[in-house]
This record gives sequence, C-alpha cells and structure tokens, in this order.
Amino acid sequence: MTPSPFAPATLAEPPMVAGVRIATAAAGIKYKNRTDVLLMAFDEGTTVAGVFTTSRCPSAPVEWCRTQLPRGTARALLVNSGNANAFTGKKGRASTALSADLAAKALGIAPEDVFLASTGVIGEPLPAERFGGVMDDAAARLAPEGWADAARAIMTTDTFPKAESRTVSLTGGTVTITGIAKGAGMIAPDMATMLSFIATDAAIGAADLQGFLSAGAAKSFNKVTIDSDTSTSDTVLAFATGASGITVAAGSDDAAAFAAALDDLMLALAHWVTKDGEGCTKFVAVTVDGAESDRSAFKIAKSIADSPLVKTAIAGEDANWGRIVMAVGKAGEPADRDRLAIYFGDVRVAVDGERDPDYSEAAASAVMKQPEIAIRVDLGLGTGRDTVWTCDLTKEYVAINGDYRS
Repeated sequence: MTPSPFAPATLAEPPMVAGVRIATAAAGIKYKNRTDVLLMAFDEGTTVAGVFTTSRCPSAPVEWCRTQLPRGTARALLVNSGNANAFTGKKGRASTALSADLAAKALGIAPEDVFLASTGVIGEPLPAERFGGVMDDAAARLAPEGWADAARAIMTTDTFPKAESRTVSLTGGTVTITGIAKGAGMIAPDMATMLSFIATDAAIGAADLQGFLSAGAAKSFNKVTIDSDTSTSDTVLAFATGASGITVAAGSDDAAAFAAALDDLMLALAHWVTKDGEGCTKFVAVTVDGAESDRSAFKIAKSIADSPLVKTAIAGEDANWGRIVMAVGKAGEPADRDRLAIYFGDVRVAVDGERDPDYSEAAASAVMKQPEIAIRVDLGLGTGRDTVWTCDLTKEYVAINGDYRS
C-alpha cells in the first residue's frame, strides 16, 4: 500500500502511564514476520469504561467486553490484528473465552478482568490457541514503556501507527493520558475496522470515566467517516489506574480540565485515523451551519462526507459543488435550495440557490489542490452547526478492498 501523505516521519515514544505495562508479540494469526498481539496489564484497582459499535452484528470480543464492563474494573487488555473474530458463531464465543483464560493464567488474574479486542477479516475463526504460544513470554516482558510498539501491533491496513498523549495540571498535581488507535477502512464509527485504547494514571470512578469517555467519543470518533461503513468491531476502551494518587470526579474543579484534555486527545486520534483512510490523499472538514438544529447539521454534514460522488470529486481535485447540493438534498433534513450558500475554503461557489455571480473556477480549483480542504454549507435556516471529518475516495481504496482477503 502507498503510505498516507499525512504519515508522520516517525512516531516518538509516547509518555508512560503509571500503572500500565505493555508487551507485544508475533503469534502469526494472519500476518507473518510482524507483531499482531498486544498485551497490557494494569495495576489492581484500575477502572474501565468503554463505547462499542452499534452494529447489530457485533464481534465476539465486543460482546465479551459488554458483559465484563458493568463490573467497572480491569487488570488486562488483549488485542489481536489480522482476524476480527466476527460472524464466527459459537466458535467465536469459545475463542474469546480461551483468549481471556490464556491471558489470565499468564498474569495470575481472573478471566473476567481481561478485556479483549480483535480487528481484521470478518468470518474467519480466530485461532485463539496461538495466544498460548506467546502469552507467557509476553507476560514476562511486560514493561512500562512500549506505546509506539502497541500502536504498531494493532495495525491492519493502516500505513502508520497512531498515538497521542496529554498531560494535565490538576489541583493535586499532573496526570498523564496516553492513547492509541487504528483504522483505516470500514470507518463510520457509531458508538460510540476502528479500535482505540486510552489509559490515564488519574484515579477516576468507573461511572465518571464512562461519562468522560462517552462524551468524548461523541465529539471525535463519531464525527469521522472514511467509507460510511460501521465496523462490527468498533471499540474504544479507557482505563484509569489511579497510580498518580490524584482523583478526578465528575463535577469537581478538575473535571473540566481533564475532560478537555481527553476530548482533545480523542479528536487527534480520530483525525489520524481519517488521515490514514485507505488510499486517501485529502483530509476534509465538512461543516454545516445555519441548520434548524445541531443534530440536523450533523446529518447533512455526514451525508456530504459519506457521498461517493463528493469524495471522488475531491480525489480528482474537482470543485464540483453540484454534488454538495445533491448530498444536502438527499439527507432528509430541512433545507431550502434558494437559501443555500456553499464554500470551498474561503471561496464562495454558490449562493441563494445558484452559482455565485463572482464564481472563479481557478480560485475554487486552487482550494481543491490543497492536502487539507474545508467545505462549508450555510443553510440559512437557524443556528444549528456541526462538523464531520472525512477523506477522499481514490482508485487505491478500490484496489485495497478488492484484494483484502487475498
């Protein structure tokens, strides 16, 4: 695959999170000569929160995590790439149980304290017994550093690893938040194939952590789309070890600062996932304002961002504003054709339901040649506003997905 033009030259090792230890391994689940297993171990007392796909055909690991989540605590996370363990029936449920059991035995904990995630091909049984060949060694190699390696281990069609970290100054001192994510196709998260794992050394109750995570996902992972397809495996998990000794509680003076840092980290990860969309060459922000409500603005923005015709025009650097009009009209939300105004960057291309009288093809085309593009639609109906981030749709996307299982 061609590397994304947005790929960083290197990924600096993110800061360690006290109370978290990491190891990766190569189990040969699908890929040869690369790591495909991530094991994280957490200090006793670590709380957990999660948001998951709304797909009615969820993967076996998603079902496992949903079952364990109400307990509110976690001691380990086991992730594999190359196989989604989705649409695998009774075999899938058995493989999740075996996976958790193997990790639990290696760490000396209970299986229900192990959270699981899998990403890759749907419909292929997961050979969970292969974890057995690497688990004891991985457990022996657990170390506080290794977030960059963790990000690499969970990649499938990603062309670069994705990690972010934030430090937050709170009343009692400084806490760290570090997270990783992977895409890069079948991305239209609705939770909340996409995975993200975040850890902090703050002490946060499970219910409060869930509130922070759910709110952050709504503003980040649920505002990006690559191909309009919601994965069976979408999973975002957050772990709070409490190792810093600094407590963050909802409604406290520190809650807003912590939530802002978490939101910023999650949005950055969501943007990295979008910038690594399969075959992408453009990163696009689609903003709709003047809608009757924020929800209506979101639906229209997503209609634009999901449109194959809009996305292929962007790939061709074609300022085809007619396709924007089409996507607005099909969204099923309130819109008045004769009030519409459309902008590519700062260039207004349409106004009052027709082409702008000062329209300049050269100016609009210059915007479309940029690697990052802003498209804005003003509906002229109200105060509703929202933004969805997407990428273009290229010939390489077709090639990658046409050959995915081969």
